[in-house]
Amino acid sequence: MVLRSKNLVRYVFQNQHKLIQQLLVQGGPVRACSGHGGTQQQAQLRVEEDDNFPKIAEVPPLAAPFPMTIEHAADVGEQFKYSDLSVRLAAPHQLNPKPDVDDLAFGKYFTDHMLKVPYHRRLGGWQKPEITPMENLNLHPAAKVFHYAIELFEGMKAYRGYDGKIRLFRPEMNMARMNVTAYRSGLPTFEGEELIKAMARLVMIDSEWVPHTESASLYIRPTLIGIEPTLGVASSDSALLYTILSPVGPYFKPGAKGLKLYAEPKYTRAWPGGVGDRKVGSNYGPTIHVQQEALRHGCHQVLWLYGDDHQLTEVGVMNIFMLYIKENGERELLTPPLNGLILPGITRDSIIRLCHQWGEFSVREQKFTMPEIKKLSKQGRLLELFGAGTAAVISPIEHISYMGEEIHVPTESQDNPLYRRLYNTLTDIQYGKLDHPWAYVID
Repeated sequence: MVLRSKNLVRYVFQNQHKLIQQLLVQGGPVRACSGHGGTQQQAQLRVEEDDNFPKIAEVPPLAAPFPMTIEHAADVGEQFKYSDLSVRLAAPHQLNPKPDVDDLAFGKYFTDHMLKVPYHRRLGGWQKPEITPMENLNLHPAAKVFHYAIELFEGMKAYRGYDGKIRLFRPEMNMARMNVTAYRSGLPTFEGEELIKAMARLVMIDSEWVPHTESASLYIRPTLIGIEPTLGVASSDSALLYTILSPVGPYFKPGAKGLKLYAEPKYTRAWPGGVGDRKVGSNYGPTIHVQQEALRHGCHQVLWLYGDDHQLTEVGVMNIFMLYIKENGERELLTPPLNGLILPGITRDSIIRLCHQWGEFSVREQKFTMPEIKKLSKQGRLLELFGAGTAAVISPIEHISYMGEEIHVPTESQDNPLYRRLYNTLTDIQYGKLDHPWAYVID
C-alpha cells in the first residue's frame, strides 16, 4: 500500500507498537500483527519520499527485566493445569453487596469467589485448581508463613474497556516475576499461562465486580504462601497458591496535587544481596512505621534512599523516574537500575519501552542522588519526577522534604508533561482505547 505524509503520520501513531516491535532490516517488509494470539501476516509497506518527514529510527530490542521462563526443579513434581479446574459457585446467601464506585477504597471490598491451588510435595506436587466461594483459610498455627514470612504476592488489574470487554495488562510479566520470587523464597514454581487462564475464569465468574467506569478497576492479588506446619527454618513442603479480587478506585484521591515525599537517609528499604527486587511481604511490613513518620511530617509518601550518596531507589511502593535537561540542553529520562535494590516493576518496564519507541529523548537506567536533584533544581534543569506502579499507574511528585530542606519539583508546571502523556497512553491500552499487544482480552 502507498501512504502519503498526512496518512503516514496517522498510521504511525495508531500502529507504532507494531512498527517498532517488528522493525526489520532496512528496506525489508513490515510484519503486521493481527492481534493477541493471532497469526502474523506479511505486508510490504512503501512510503512516498518526503524530505520534511522525520525518519523512524531503529530501536534495539530491550531485554526483559527478569527471566520470562523458568525451569522447574525436579522435586517440584507435577504442575497444575487449567483443564483440571473445578468451580464451586457461591450460594445466594454468600453473595456480597457491591459497593458504589465512589466509595471504593484500595483493598477494602472483595468479590464473591476466589481461586485456590494447593501444593503438597508428598502427594506429588501441585494439586487440581479450584474456584470456590470467598472464604477464610484454615491453617495450622505453626504454618511457616506465620513465623518466617515464607510468602509472596503479585499485583494485577482487570479493566472494563469502553467496548465492554475486560482486559488484563501484560499478565505474563506478573507470572514470570512471581516465579522468580517463588524460586528465591524456596516455594514451588508453576506454569504461568495455566494460572493466567484460571484467573481469567475467576474474573469472568465475578465479572460484574469489574467496575463499569474508566476511573476504577478490579485488583487481582495472586498469593503464594508456605503452609507446612513445622517450625524449622527451611523450605515449605506444602504451599497454597490463591487469588482474591478487589474492586478499587484511584489509589490517590481524585484532584489531589502532586506528592510530597519524605526523604530520610537513616531509613533503608533494601540492600545489595537482599530481596528488595522480589515481591515478598517482608519488604512492606517494616516500611509502615516510616510511612507513619512521613505523614506526621506532612508528607504523602516515603522517598527511599540508599548509600552514603543518598541514591533514590523507590517512592512509597512505586518505581521512580526523573526527566531533566542535560548540560548540552537535551532532555533525558532516568530511572534507577535493576541492581537488586528495587522491584522490577511492570509499569516501569512499560514506560521505558514506550519512551524508547517515541524516540524523543534518551532513556537510561542509572542511579541518581539527592545532591544531584538539588543541583538540578537550583539550575532549573529538573523537569519532572514521578512514581509508577500498578496501583497508582503514575503519580507526579511536587515536593521533597530532605534533611531540613524543601525541594520543589515543577512536574505539573510543564507544558504537556511527560507523566500525563504516559498515564494517558497506558490507561488507553488498559481500557482498550488503543489497540496494543500488551492488552490481554478475556473472552
